Amino acid sequence: MHTLKFLAEVSANGVVERDFIVDGVPGVIWSPTSGAERAAVVLLGHGGGLHKKTPAQVARAHQYVTGCGYHVVAIDAPGHGDRPRSPADERARDELRQAMLAGDTEQVSAVSLRYGASLAERAVPEWQATLDALQELPEIGHEAPIGYGGGITLGTGIGIPLTAVEPRIRAAIFGGGFAVDDALIEAARKISVPVQFLLPWDDEHVDRQSSLALFDAFASEEKTLHANPGDHRTIRWFGLDTEFLPRHLGRPSADASSLLVNADEHGPRV
Repeated sequence: MHTLKFLAEVSANGVVERDFIVDGVPGVIWSPTSGAERAAVVLLGHGGGLHKKTPAQVARAHQYVTGCGYHVVAIDAPGHGDRPRSPADERARDELRQAMLAGDTEQVSAVSLRYGASLAERAVPEWQATLDALQELPEIGHEAPIGYGGGITLGTGIGIPLTAVEPRIRAAIFGGGFAVDDALIEAARKISVPVQFLLPWDDEHVDRQSSLALFDAFASEEKTLHANPGDHRTIRWFGLDTEFLPRHLGRPSADASSLLVNADEHGPRV
């Protein structure tokens, strides 16, 4: 049994933020200050080299909470945020940084794939343990619908394998900006829930065709691709389906029209 322990709590502007830890993995849950009984839960994956509480991540969480009445959860990926880095993590980050500085796209892709697979292998069971613990909370329970609401770069590299094996996830938002290999394609083929896929059209580190192949691999009957111009870090998203998650998870709040997916949080990939 996985136990969730709350560490700190702050509340402002209709949102309560609670830091927690599950099996040594630090996380945060944002919830409405009232009316949160059995509300849907949205999982947010952060970008490579970043952490669970970047400004863009917090802003996105607040939008889901105040616009839709959802609980929003994020955890630090292995070797990120408040978690220690292993020697292997440090080596991979150094290799990736050097490849990016050298403009060696093939090496960037190779290191990203190897390191990303390692991170996903560790992070998927951590997310599942977090979900197990969250469902024991009285304000969430076992019937609350769950969605994966953010996954550009590393968030996609972890979110796709997670959604492929986690039947509790009913809908998911993924995105480009992450190197694609046969393993990620195979995981995508196992996903049949509705998918919204965001594609930075001019990403200098990831081949566009590989991202299109990843989108094509999803087995979902409902899947949409949203492509906007912009490189790995400066993409700005327009024309998104802001009703995507409310349509599949329900919407206890009356108005989600202000909900925007701020997916410009790529940051460094290391």
